[in-house]
Amino acid sequence: MKISIVIPAFNEERLLNASLVEIKTAAHAFAQRGWKVELIVCDNNSTDQTADIARTAGAIVVFEPVNQIARARNCGALAATGDWLVFVDADSHPSAGLFDDIAEEILSGHCLAGGATIRIDTRDRAARAITSLWNCASRLRKLLAGSLIFCDAAAFRKIGGFSDQLFAGEEIELTRRLHKHAKEYGKRIVILHRHPLVTSARKMHLYTKREHLRFLAKIIFSLGRALTNREATHLWYDGRR
Repeated sequence: MKISIVIPAFNEERLLNASLVEIKTAAHAFAQRGWKVELIVCDNNSTDQTADIARTAGAIVVFEPVNQIARARNCGALAATGDWLVFVDADSHPSAGLFDDIAEEILSGHCLAGGATIRIDTRDRAARAITSLWNCASRLRKLLAGSLIFCDAAAFRKIGGFSDQLFAGEEIELTRRLHKHAKEYGKRIVILHRHPLVTSARKMHLYTKREHLRFLAKIIFSLGRALTNREATHLWYDGRR
């Protein structure tokens, strides 16, 4: 068994090194089973030291010139040689417990893909309330959060990976196709919750509540079409870090 951990990264020099340390430590859960692990960072056209930090940490670095999260994840997956893909965002810290749970799902033979609940690294009550609502919806509807997704590599490639038509929300669209594929093959999609993924609350600090509400309004009133527009999804692409 071989696991490919894929990390998309755009101008992540501030957070990437700490995340890679945590990811490599957590990956011992795979290594102790005798599984091979490769770490792939997709430099998504960064203008800082992201790629150098990744190489120093021992990661395979690939380059995607189009600044888009879906393309970055797909680029990393294209370079991957593992039987399973584990996508982790560059501002997230998985634990060994979480990776151990992923390994158990893989070993079960019944799982096609999965994700995890989230714990955001802030004491802000509004942010925590929103995260709790997402976690409830995620577990109820088996929705995958982009900050951590694991998937059978063959299945991921068969359904075409992440949609490069979307600049945000691509994980929800992928979830829909994975559910259909899982049903066809008698497999399941799981949301792990015993060891939530710790992820950064930086968007809560970098953008005002008004900016967040304006973004949500665009998505709602455009019936989701704004997700195909880079300018409308500037919270991901304007470079604030």
